[in-house]
Amino acid sequence: MTNFWKNYRGTILLLIGLILGGLAGVIWGTKVNVVKPFGDLFLNLMYMILIPLVFFSISSAIANMTEMKRLGKILVTTLIVFLCTALIAAILGYLAVVIFRPINSVDMASIQHMMGHVKGDGASNTSGLERLVQTFTVDDFNKILSKNNMLSLIVVAIFTGIATSTSGKAAEPFAKVLAAGNVVTMKIVEYIMYYAPIGLGCFFATVIGNLGSEMVTTYLRTWIVYLGFAAFYFFIVMSGYAFVAGGRNGFRIFWKNIGAPAITAIATSSSAASIPVNLEYTKKMGVTPDIAETVIPLGANTHKDGSVVGGILKATFLFVLFGRNITTPENALLIIAVGFLVGVVMSAIPGGGFVAETVIITVFGFPMTALPLILIISEIIDIPATLLNSSSNTTAGMLVTRFVEGKNWLNNYLTAH
Repeated sequence: MTNFWKNYRGTILLLIGLILGGLAGVIWGTKVNVVKPFGDLFLNLMYMILIPLVFFSISSAIANMTEMKRLGKILVTTLIVFLCTALIAAILGYLAVVIFRPINSVDMASIQHMMGHVKGDGASNTSGLERLVQTFTVDDFNKILSKNNMLSLIVVAIFTGIATSTSGKAAEPFAKVLAAGNVVTMKIVEYIMYYAPIGLGCFFATVIGNLGSEMVTTYLRTWIVYLGFAAFYFFIVMSGYAFVAGGRNGFRIFWKNIGAPAITAIATSSSAASIPVNLEYTKKMGVTPDIAETVIPLGANTHKDGSVVGGILKATFLFVLFGRNITTPENALLIIAVGFLVGVVMSAIPGGGFVAETVIITVFGFPMTALPLILIISEIIDIPATLLNSSSNTTAGMLVTRFVEGKNWLNNYLTAH
């Protein structure tokens, strides 16, 4: 019981805050606006730390990437498998949203009035290339210190990390500064999150009080759609990966050994905490030790199919709330691409979940005040997302072994054991 409380304390307290806030909004309606300053306080605290958090987390992560240069064939194959499975997850997640439409009954006018007006598709006369330049760069350094230019800040952070990593011993003191800055900013976020149950609870109360109980239904439908997708992906898609990797024997050995890794992911709600169990049982699936010891730790940071689908869900959530069409070819490709980006690239960054949400908002031009709306989604899908993030690394290990060791890899393992 102690371990359960330790693992889920933050999530439980946040959910309690959201439930109480939602009930207050339903019962008292617009009268709950009296607690709005407490919600604004939480948002402002997060906005204040956002810029240093993004800069230090990305630049320090890249600056300290030195061990990646020696992984050779296994690493290349692993990255290809990660990218392919993440892309499949993104496309399937988008199709699930389009088919089941979890968000379809909200008062759009009220949403836009409360969160800030957003221009619809085609409102801008700038060309695609100009929009791309404006998205990733700014014309003055001080502008990257604004949360409205998040991708420009990320570009600077990436260049800073690369330059530090490639500058050798001369830049080692600066690399330590970046690493220390990341530790400090993450600690500040930890302190702020102590206030999150109250702050997000008050924010949610004002959302429900002003927009009505239909928002509760919207979040419930969103959670149900994600839960259904997680079950489909876990039982069907991952079984398919196991079959591709090892045929019928691959299917059997996968389901014989996936129980413990899956339960550990659910119980800990942490991909990192699941690494030891994943390593043990991936090897029991026939994956060679060197591949398992490369794929599983690397996958815990960079292979998160559940986060990819979560990114798709958050983007489409905001699209529908603000009255944008999610089914046009351009928007469909952008949503899939951004979901892929935030699930694969951002997940490798410490604090990347929060960075990913700000990227979603920045890329599509939504107001930053919409951030809490998708922070709530992050909380309600956390457990099934972790299940997919962690458990899918086992099938990735099987696929990598298939391509590195050849099609008879599993037969050789079963014969030897």
